[in-house]
Amino acid sequence: MKCFERQLLFFFLFLLSSPAVTAQCLQGIVTDARTGEALVGVLIEAKPSGARTVTDVNGRFTIDKVKAGTCEITVSYLGYKKATVTNVKPSLPGKGNDIAVKLMPDEQQLAGVTITGVAKRNTLVSAISSMKASSLIVSNISAQEISRTQDSNAGEVIKRIPGVSIIEDKFVMVRGLSQRYNNVWINGGAVPSSEADSRAFSFDMIPSNQIENLTIVKTTSPSYPADYSGGFILINTKDIPSENSVSVQVGGNWNTASSLASFTKSKGSGCDLLGFDSGLRSLKGGINAQLRPLPSQAGIDLQGNGLNNDWTTATMHPLGDLKLGFALNRRWLLEAGGKLGMIATVNYTNEYRTYRNMKNNLFGIYDAENDRPNYLRRSVDDQYNNNVRLGALLNFTLLSSSGSNKYELKNIFNQLGNNRYTWREGVSAQANQENSAEYYYRSRTTYNGQLTGRHMLTDDEIAWSASYSYANRYMPDRRRYLIDDALQPDVMALSNGNDISREWTKLDEHIVSAAVSDKHKLAIGALEPVVEAGAYAEYRTRTYATRHFIYNWDPNNSSLLPANFRTLGMPKLLSSSEYYGEQGLYLLEVSQMRNNYRGHNTQEAGYISGTLPVGQWTLLAGVRYEHNDMELITNSRDDMKSESGRHYRTHDFFPSLNVTCHINNLHQLRASYGRSINRPEFRELSPAVFYDFDLASSVQGNTELKNCYIENADLRYEFYPSRGEVISVAAFFKYFDKPIEWTYTVAGGTDLIYSYKNAKSATSFGVEVDIKKDLTFIGLPGMSWSFNGALIHSRVKFAPGDPHDKNRPMQGQSPYLVNTGLFYTQPAWNLELALLYNRIGKRLIGVGRSSGTTGDQSNARVPDSYEMPRNMIDLTATKHLGRHFTVKLNVRDLLNEKVRYKQIADVTYPNGSTVKKNQVARSYRPGTNIGITAIYKF
Repeated sequence: MKCFERQLLFFFLFLLSSPAVTAQCLQGIVTDARTGEALVGVLIEAKPSGARTVTDVNGRFTIDKVKAGTCEITVSYLGYKKATVTNVKPSLPGKGNDIAVKLMPDEQQLAGVTITGVAKRNTLVSAISSMKASSLIVSNISAQEISRTQDSNAGEVIKRIPGVSIIEDKFVMVRGLSQRYNNVWINGGAVPSSEADSRAFSFDMIPSNQIENLTIVKTTSPSYPADYSGGFILINTKDIPSENSVSVQVGGNWNTASSLASFTKSKGSGCDLLGFDSGLRSLKGGINAQLRPLPSQAGIDLQGNGLNNDWTTATMHPLGDLKLGFALNRRWLLEAGGKLGMIATVNYTNEYRTYRNMKNNLFGIYDAENDRPNYLRRSVDDQYNNNVRLGALLNFTLLSSSGSNKYELKNIFNQLGNNRYTWREGVSAQANQENSAEYYYRSRTTYNGQLTGRHMLTDDEIAWSASYSYANRYMPDRRRYLIDDALQPDVMALSNGNDISREWTKLDEHIVSAAVSDKHKLAIGALEPVVEAGAYAEYRTRTYATRHFIYNWDPNNSSLLPANFRTLGMPKLLSSSEYYGEQGLYLLEVSQMRNNYRGHNTQEAGYISGTLPVGQWTLLAGVRYEHNDMELITNSRDDMKSESGRHYRTHDFFPSLNVTCHINNLHQLRASYGRSINRPEFRELSPAVFYDFDLASSVQGNTELKNCYIENADLRYEFYPSRGEVISVAAFFKYFDKPIEWTYTVAGGTDLIYSYKNAKSATSFGVEVDIKKDLTFIGLPGMSWSFNGALIHSRVKFAPGDPHDKNRPMQGQSPYLVNTGLFYTQPAWNLELALLYNRIGKRLIGVGRSSGTTGDQSNARVPDSYEMPRNMIDLTATKHLGRHFTVKLNVRDLLNEKVRYKQIADVTYPNGSTVKKNQVARSYRPGTNIGITAIYKF
């Protein structure tokens, strides 16, 4: 184990060994008498001392520093009958038996209740109640549900929500639509894209234990920005805790494909123990630094610039992954009667992932005449990843004594560092044997901070917020080399200096936003409508800079190089200082100023809406106006700075209507219509070109992309059998005008260019089912079942006679999604178990376009790429050992089925018959993860 990790582990073990408070206490758990579900936020009062507390997310409570002797406790919870437990004896922390309290639901209707305090938003019951009370069609998940799945980050959490799937373990698809059709807010503020080459937010960056609840709004609303169609994703982190506590978490994870196996890493890559660049890769003076030339001006002096030239690798055998966590919760009662809460968390993860014998092929137009695949590349990769995550959260919440004023200051920071080495062996389109390698370190940093206020007046609710977000994507000194047998058959050698390259790229993005809204209650006869008006402003700026270098030598003046340097072996050649200089190897900068860009985006918006309850009906109607001005600044020349700006402006109104029919207290019917937009991002409009090693192809933008406008319609039936239960069935339809898609085209005979393109139009429609049901009614007390699934159909249309495209499903489309789980809770044993299953249907991830004529195949196409279905089963178990100690065990991806990507070609033979050809483009086994975590709570 690395030194730093060992120090961290000793620190946490020291905390674990610290003596706990020795005063006696009362401890126990509160559950629903009918379902066995743990109840959160239950008020516990001890007599005669008068000490109070509330239950935590697992339904557990502790009242500390209780005097010896018997006492009684009263247990109170809204919607349940009050309970009293007498002759209770205190005990030392972690000693004695828990007090088990089972509350019976109170079936009587309440005439009216006034509550002053903090609404609990982290429970299954609160999540379902919020969904039921919303005027919009939403799906959500709470912290309580997250704790049952043991998902480690927001990407794993969100795929449990109906209609949601995950790409690359971090990008979210809602209702089968790609990530570009979603929008993300954290704590009510906008967040920037964490990717340089796509409009997407990486959900794997947010640890799950920072989340209070997560909601996806699936219908349009005037109060949210209009740039979404799949879903508007709202992530709320934690606020006022239910009790004072300190908890420490130590865990390990073992991946069957990576742990204890040989792991190859670059020696010159640095430690990156906290996910940050160690400084070994940096260009001194920053990405725009002037590098020292050789005396002859023939190139750049590597030695003189102090660049790291260690290209060698080393082998290690990681024991497994390390996971550490620390949380501090504090609440204070102020003299004026208000409440102040603080939550601080720090999380650290260091993991290793190895993918061996990974097929990585690329196919061109199928050779129908000879009935065989046309390989543009055939290769096998060995890839080694060391991922380090560091997350921190610091939230303050201030609540006035009356409960009518609430202020929140929320901060969330996440850093993810990825050290990766890839070795590739294969055959090129020219039938040359090829070996290549890529070394890179990449970091992603995000910070999001908000200051918000909410004020409840007699007839008004005023809310305001100010937010700042930052995202950084840094890839310093990405290094690549390639050798082949092009010079001499079966002799692997360096062909030219272009086959050795180094690249520095840096992206910085800042977002400042502010919002204000006012809800005003009216009284018009028997009607009590609510009118809401608000304004929103956002400024976003992005800078993307890159520098590209290749190696070179003078064939007539290379005395420093041995005669066999081409076959010497690249790590040895490139790591030896004696081979560098004016008569040896040196760097040449390939000036590519057109790959740099800057961007500014300003948005001003205002909206007005009204909510009108009429009998069983509730209508929410409104309109939003948005003025959006994006300026993209690019260079027109590669050899010098030659900036010019281009503006992309829109002025639009977005109407929406949401109708809810409250059939009775258990049944609801909803319908909605709304208009939305999907705007291109900076990167998608930029002409910048980036070489993707995984794709072995270049990626570039399209300056002529147009906005996509979407018409959305939804219908949903909801049934709420009891508290914590829901059954819903939804149908939706969407029409897209000029959808933006990810496509690839053959260029230069064998090279692919990936880019973005507008189609003419598209439609998408489907159905969703969501079930959360307790199974006590069939004789299985303590068990519950969760199921959500979706069936979706989409079709993209192009102009008649277009030879380059054909009508087909939307790019990113999943035809079906299935998530289901069985949960078992046994309070007497302090045990929770879960069995989870996930599967997504075959989805189109890349659209192949025609490359012109091929023989008689005038409309021949590069085959489209699909991600194939796979089954995933997860097992989790949680055991509470007394009040303070918890052990969690999880087995993720138990089946360890292959991840497979295929290029599927529609082949027409000379005789006129047509068949589909499945060609494996990529496949690998990710391994099963077995994890254990110990949590001690003071």
